[in-house]
Amino acid sequence: MAKKTVKTAAKKTAKTSASKASATKKTSTKAKASVKKLAAATLPKVGPGELVTLLDYVRYATSRFIEAKLAFAHGTTDPVAEAAFIVCELLHLHPDQFESFATARVTATEGRKILDVIHRRVSTRKPAAYLVNKIYMRGLPFYVDERTIVPRSFIGELLDTHFAGDDGEGASLIDDPMEVEGVLDLCTGSGCIAILAAQSFPNAQVDAVDLSPAALAVAMRNVIDYGLDERLTLYKGDLFEPLGDTTYDLIITNPPYVDAQGMADLPDECLAEPSMAFDGGVDGLDIVRKIIDQAGDHLNPHGGLLCEVGRGRANVDAAFPDLPLIWLDTEDSEGEVFWVSAAALQGRSGI
Repeated sequence: MAKKTVKTAAKKTAKTSASKASATKKTSTKAKASVKKLAAATLPKVGPGELVTLLDYVRYATSRFIEAKLAFAHGTTDPVAEAAFIVCELLHLHPDQFESFATARVTATEGRKILDVIHRRVSTRKPAAYLVNKIYMRGLPFYVDERTIVPRSFIGELLDTHFAGDDGEGASLIDDPMEVEGVLDLCTGSGCIAILAAQSFPNAQVDAVDLSPAALAVAMRNVIDYGLDERLTLYKGDLFEPLGDTTYDLIITNPPYVDAQGMADLPDECLAEPSMAFDGGVDGLDIVRKIIDQAGDHLNPHGGLLCEVGRGRANVDAAFPDLPLIWLDTEDSEGEVFWVSAAALQGRSGI
């Protein structure tokens, strides 16, 4: 089958505004009810001169976020980190610069913008990344909006620790990153992991696939921002379908893996994201099964598959007791990503 690149279409779509995409997005009944309820809430009024420094605004935001019982799982893990992220982003500072400017004064105009986003974070329950159109992975900024899930994969860290040859922090799963010539990122979403992979493997051509043309438009924006449009190609399609018989040294994927119970229990913040990026079926493995069964046909003999499944390890182990999976830990996760070699996956497409 001929490859169907979406570069041209994605470039055109990327020019449309995030607000237009958001306006056409269908919101779940639960999300609408939550927004209506929260919109009626009012935050304490802030008088002139009451909030002065960056630290003042972070403290105020932290208090409001705790009071509103917000959920944090979109690039920040707690209310303090999220408050600092919002304040820094609106002041055009990298989060790492917060400490240097913590006691600096905020202008009245800047303060109004910060308070507006704090109020919208509480009243709409939208992830902060959508409100400022920015997320950081491995310290690098990426554009994001409601057309794609907010990226928060552990794979970026693993590329640094387990795929850096002798320079990695843990046991390397490849001998030399310079010898990796082809990488595939399935369910790429905003393209962040594909871009990090392109940086980790400088001699590789990277292909990235997603079923959502809207998500691919966001990915194209990020690809262009990082100047990788000659090395990273985006494809629209269902997993391996648009790739023909192309093979790779490495396949990475953070597919939909939330099970039915998890989908029913998603916090309001997650309901603002595309549901197709979460829903993995009854046991969370609908997409994971397809990837495992087909990946062997698209891997070179020395390659392997790196797949994130969240809290689905028990289901994966039960579904594939014959596979020699290596479960990998990160600074903030334990056994949520597995590695399996190409040799172990060969011949599974006929199972």
